[in-house]
Amino acid sequence: MAEERKLLGRILVEKGFLTEEQLKTAVAQQQKNGALLGDTVIQLGYTTEEAVTQALAEQFNLPYIDLNTTEIPDEVIRTVPYNIAKEYNIIPVAHKNGRLQVAMTNPNDLFALDNLRFILNMDIECALAPRTHVLEAIESYYQKHTKVRMEDAAKANVEVTVRGGTDRDTGEGDDAPIIRLVHLIIAEALRQRASDIHIEPLAHRLRIRYRIDGVCFEVDSQPKINQGPILSRVKIMAGIDIAEKRRPQDGRINLTFEGRDIDIRVSALPATNGESIVMRLLDKEKGLKDLEELGFDQIDLKHFDLIIKRPHGILLVTGPTGSGKTTTLYAALKKLNRPDVKIITAENPVEYLIQGINQCEVKPKIGLSFARILRAMLRQAPNIILVGEIRDHETAETAIQAALTGHLVCSTLHTNDAPSALTRLIDLGVKPFLVSSSILAVLAQRLVRVLCDNCKEPYTPTVSEMRAVGMTPETIEGRTIFRKGGCARCKHAGYLGRLGVYELMEMNTELRTLTFDGASTQEIRKTARLNGMTTLQEDGIRKILAGVTSIEEVLRLTHAQDIEWSL
Repeated sequence: MAEERKLLGRILVEKGFLTEEQLKTAVAQQQKNGALLGDTVIQLGYTTEEAVTQALAEQFNLPYIDLNTTEIPDEVIRTVPYNIAKEYNIIPVAHKNGRLQVAMTNPNDLFALDNLRFILNMDIECALAPRTHVLEAIESYYQKHTKVRMEDAAKANVEVTVRGGTDRDTGEGDDAPIIRLVHLIIAEALRQRASDIHIEPLAHRLRIRYRIDGVCFEVDSQPKINQGPILSRVKIMAGIDIAEKRRPQDGRINLTFEGRDIDIRVSALPATNGESIVMRLLDKEKGLKDLEELGFDQIDLKHFDLIIKRPHGILLVTGPTGSGKTTTLYAALKKLNRPDVKIITAENPVEYLIQGINQCEVKPKIGLSFARILRAMLRQAPNIILVGEIRDHETAETAIQAALTGHLVCSTLHTNDAPSALTRLIDLGVKPFLVSSSILAVLAQRLVRVLCDNCKEPYTPTVSEMRAVGMTPETIEGRTIFRKGGCARCKHAGYLGRLGVYELMEMNTELRTLTFDGASTQEIRKTARLNGMTTLQEDGIRKILAGVTSIEEVLRLTHAQDIEWSL
């Protein structure tokens, strides 16, 4: 049976903050006006706000924090935007064991805590502090933080150089505050390894989020008055019409950051509260990787290496948007790129320039589609062809014809797993016999976050956790399983970087026969499994057992399956 919580008045008396007589008077007054006892004793002048908060902390078994003597680091303040702190009357205090500790005034405000967990995507630990201290701390720390941001913005203006001279179009000098602020947003995103910047107008503010390792984090909140200038500045940099606010627009920014060439793809979409802008950051130096860096299991890597060296056929890489398909294909082309091999690509857009490869960009406005480029490149006598994406019948059929006439064709397809790619091509209108005879292999993939080596914690997973991911107690016997922690190095996320999990399905006689006969995805998957195909979830289990990622992360990206697993 749970221990009964002590009454607040009794705690105040025991601590010497109230006398018995004062407590009786306060209770009588409280019954008349219906106010809280803590507020009543303060209004009557019997004790202080600090004393009541200390008593509440004891009553709810929570830590009490004296904000007047506590120094809060800037990186902790940055965790919670000003408007969120103000709305919920909380102040972030510290990061502890992967959790954010916040000081608040009302321990019963469970709604606020739940909202904070959702908004910040973090575990929250509650502490108590007097209301006046919290409000003073919010104003003091966030004013200081704003000043620091503007000082950083001045530095960022020196480090971020936009190629093409778009600054002159604003009618303002390079030292304009909005220009410096936008440069700061971009510079911080690059320093934090963000893949995207989301600038999102809300009802009363402009929210700025970074996508880091596949997860969005709110990093800043600007007043509504700054919305127009910030959006206009980004659109000018991207060469987008600032007067057009009713239609979606796309643009591109080329800039130099700390000596590196950065390309930014910009998408503007009209929304309820103004244009939502997303900037996809492409670091040309860090984007190109070798196959060995991507996270392949050694057996799968060996098979994949043999597949890409085949003289003709189609290699498909499948997965949702942002799963690393293009990175895998670039790594394959990087390995195949030799003086005696001619490689041509059709991309939308060209993300990374590779020396020695002929790269063509799709331009729908002038009718330059994937299929049209593909037909034209066949007259260039290439050995290897990369098609950025197969999304229609014409492109699919042209790619298959190229494969059947002696070319190695690499492309991507949006399906959830490898077997689904075969039925997807047939759904696009390609005849089953063409699919069965042209496909070499299908690689499905996802990206899982890698546990931070500096703070990951060993633990014993529960039976339900193991069952959810397809493991058993025997699977982890003699192994150490880790979960996320939280430290300054990983910005208290518990993860640092990402690796791929893969499902490689090589075509053989059985699979070709099933495809020719129009078999279902389930039949193809079952046969592929019997022939040794490792599923996405099984590859995730390998990485869990190797201490690379967590059960939570694998479950986030793969669905529970009835799988047989043997080491």
